[in-house]
Amino acid sequence: MTCQKTSHNFTKIVFKPLHTNLFNIVLISFFLTIGCGKLYSQEIKNQKKPLPAGKQTDKQVNIATDTIKLDTVKPKKTFLDGKVRYKAKDYAKIDQKNKLITLYNEAELYYKDVELKSGIIILNYEKDEVYAGRIKDSAGVLVQYPNFKQAENEVQPDSIRFNFKTQRALIYNSRTKQGELNIKAAVTKKENDSTYFLKGARITTATDIDNPEYYFRTSKIKFVPGKKIVTGLTQMVIADVPTPLALPYGFFPLSKEKSVSGIIVPSYNDSNTRGFSLQNGGYYFALSDNYDLTVLGDYYTNGSYAMRFESAYATRYKYRGNVNIRFENLINSERGYPDYSKENIYNIQWSHSKDTKSNPNSTFSASVNMGSSKYFKRSINQANIGSNLNNTLSSSISYNKTFNTIPGSRISLTATHQQNTQTEDIIMTLPALQGSIDRIYPFVGKNGTKKGLIKNINLQYNVSGKNYFKTKDSLFFKPQMFNDAQLGMQQTIPISTNFKIFKYFSAGASTTYQETWVNKTVAKDYSAEKGEVDTKTVNGFDAFRTYNFSTNLGTTIYGTFNFGEDKKIQAIRHVMRPSITYSYTPSFERYYDNYTLDASGRITGQYTRFENSIFGQPSKDNSNIVGFSLSNTFEAKVRDQDSTKTEPKKIMLLNNLNFNTSYNFNADGKTVLGWSPVLISGGTQFFDNKLNMNFGATLDPYAIDNSGTRINKYNIDNGGSLFRMTSANVTLNYSFSNKGDNKEKNSQSQRNGGRNDDLFGTNTDLNDSRNSQFANEPDREEDVITEFFNSKIPWDMTLAYSLTYQNVNRESKISGNSLMVSVNMDITPKWKGGVSTGYDFVQQGVTFTQFRFERDLLSWRMAFNYQPLGTNSNWNFFIGIKSGMLSDIKWNKRSVSNR
Repeated sequence: MTCQKTSHNFTKIVFKPLHTNLFNIVLISFFLTIGCGKLYSQEIKNQKKPLPAGKQTDKQVNIATDTIKLDTVKPKKTFLDGKVRYKAKDYAKIDQKNKLITLYNEAELYYKDVELKSGIIILNYEKDEVYAGRIKDSAGVLVQYPNFKQAENEVQPDSIRFNFKTQRALIYNSRTKQGELNIKAAVTKKENDSTYFLKGARITTATDIDNPEYYFRTSKIKFVPGKKIVTGLTQMVIADVPTPLALPYGFFPLSKEKSVSGIIVPSYNDSNTRGFSLQNGGYYFALSDNYDLTVLGDYYTNGSYAMRFESAYATRYKYRGNVNIRFENLINSERGYPDYSKENIYNIQWSHSKDTKSNPNSTFSASVNMGSSKYFKRSINQANIGSNLNNTLSSSISYNKTFNTIPGSRISLTATHQQNTQTEDIIMTLPALQGSIDRIYPFVGKNGTKKGLIKNINLQYNVSGKNYFKTKDSLFFKPQMFNDAQLGMQQTIPISTNFKIFKYFSAGASTTYQETWVNKTVAKDYSAEKGEVDTKTVNGFDAFRTYNFSTNLGTTIYGTFNFGEDKKIQAIRHVMRPSITYSYTPSFERYYDNYTLDASGRITGQYTRFENSIFGQPSKDNSNIVGFSLSNTFEAKVRDQDSTKTEPKKIMLLNNLNFNTSYNFNADGKTVLGWSPVLISGGTQFFDNKLNMNFGATLDPYAIDNSGTRINKYNIDNGGSLFRMTSANVTLNYSFSNKGDNKEKNSQSQRNGGRNDDLFGTNTDLNDSRNSQFANEPDREEDVITEFFNSKIPWDMTLAYSLTYQNVNRESKISGNSLMVSVNMDITPKWKGGVSTGYDFVQQGVTFTQFRFERDLLSWRMAFNYQPLGTNSNWNFFIGIKSGMLSDIKWNKRSVSNR
């Protein structure tokens, strides 16, 4: 008999017949004493032929080989056919008799795809079951909750029983996370790898599953990981208070993909002029991993309705973009009432960007914002004041291609759109063609150097074509718009050179030849029937050719004023760049014709048939102009406040200070005066570039008569000063914050045509109110409030001031004087507030004002925006769950002005 490891099977000890001598009697008595129990011995493997009993030795006996009779019953094979790994902090106890392995304190067990961690784990390898539960610490508190993980599914219960063979489990007070959902159930029964049944469960998106802000309580759940959750009677509970919101059953789709298709539940609202409504209801289509589609609609009981189609698409390393199409049929009041009105408005937005890495020789981009001029003022689903105050909508779609030729060449196709929302004028090119060939130096030497007048001579070739439309909002994309289209092409060949004069002067000369083709011209003549000059459009190809010549001379002058190294301001550096330009364009009078102005035929006028051409018209009079310009920059060297630094600090005093004017040698002194006004412009920054200041002024050397018309007499000779200031302006923009430069831009407002800051308020797109200032912030710790009030309150402020002076006709008045301010502040760690307002000192009234408040309710968000003044006054209140999966659980109440 030998003592073996605890994992070995049991056998009985059998002895050979004994001789009757004293030694054998004592020996048999000893073994009879201990032989009545069961001892551990080594398992005997089945042999094809057992060893003969007579040939056995005592050594073989000690190996525990039963030589009398072999066990013909095969041992039961356990189910655990894989490798089991386990460990525990206190002990790992093996009970071979009961087939149990007990692990205690920080116990871990690993078998195939199962990972189990708990305070205590008991493995019954005869029944192929494992049990895990909590243990008590020294204070009697239950700790070390089980953590059961199989494949990608994970659960944290109070206790669990799991059968490896059947894959079934019984779980008590389980806690599991599926995507954004946290699920806790009193009892969970695991049928197999793909199906769970839960009893007494709660579902929430709150972080703390044991003490959530809200949850959905249900008596029973069928749960298929990664696919769906189907519930019975489900009731919503907020702050442990049951609400009357209940459904007979619930369905929560689960998917490993980023998004799944589903219904978007509409919100209820009411309006004084349109009746009751259901808004922002529709369907989300997760078409593929590369693109999706959202279809939303609104309906009012007075007949108004709206449709919106929104799609985002992207392909990694190639392109990305989004498309928004919005249409609204608006009916105000009821038919028969004096305030009844009906109109259709729409808006189309498209943005597209291409990754340059996909093809460096070609690019494609799009930024489209077009539609009804009154869309942002009348829309029932937009409350964007910044977009309302903007008067221009613009679009651009472009494709550029570069050809690797010698010389290099490139081509671009663009479509542009400019729309004035006040006048409802639309100017569009569809398309515009631009082509060019790089500069060619025909006289460059063999060594490639380009020095001197001759070697620097170069020429280019440029071609431009347009299909031009100018129409009104009401005629947009209607037949008349296409009938009035103008088509033209212009070819340009510029020839230029540059060279040095006396080392310090840079000179240049250029001449340009242009040829312009058009498909429409005009013809003018007196109409006896109408009694006025009649202008007719002539369809057909026509062309005109022009050329001009220009030269320039400039230099750079540096000046430094030293005040001494012991001074705070050690030196000021002044850089001047004066330049003089002369340009000459001859008269192209041959393209002008005479026409009769009255019935007598004696009064005639001149016109060109290329009048109002898309590329302009040839000049009638020759142009002989010399221009003067002077640009200045001022920079200071100051002693650094840091005494450890030896080098002075450079500060920019004036980024630019520019003077521009010109003189026309062909001025007749009556209709055209020689000198043009002096234009002054400049700009600089202060306070570490946080304050931007720009200014400008117009100085006219000529006097005016009593009617305000400029006369050929200098102002100083008319009893005035050397120059007469006709206009001036200054603008200041100051942004400062105590939380860094990570202030978010109002990108949606900018895309709609408004500003990218919040001086005119933040954009409120009422079809998606889940955007939050808290969205990208990390989860806050419990002690953040204590830390918060021991430190500074985060805030940011933007100021904008504008002052305009006007004195064109001796009125000498301030035509504009306004101040705008926007302030945002983290009032508490969970409260954010903001205000945008302004004051017009000329009109003496408050300008646009908006109040903003937002509350972070952990898994919920609450927001309130209020615009109290003007025709666009409105308010909007929103509260809803942050999670995208449960975004339909919200309440939105608003009051939109009758626009």
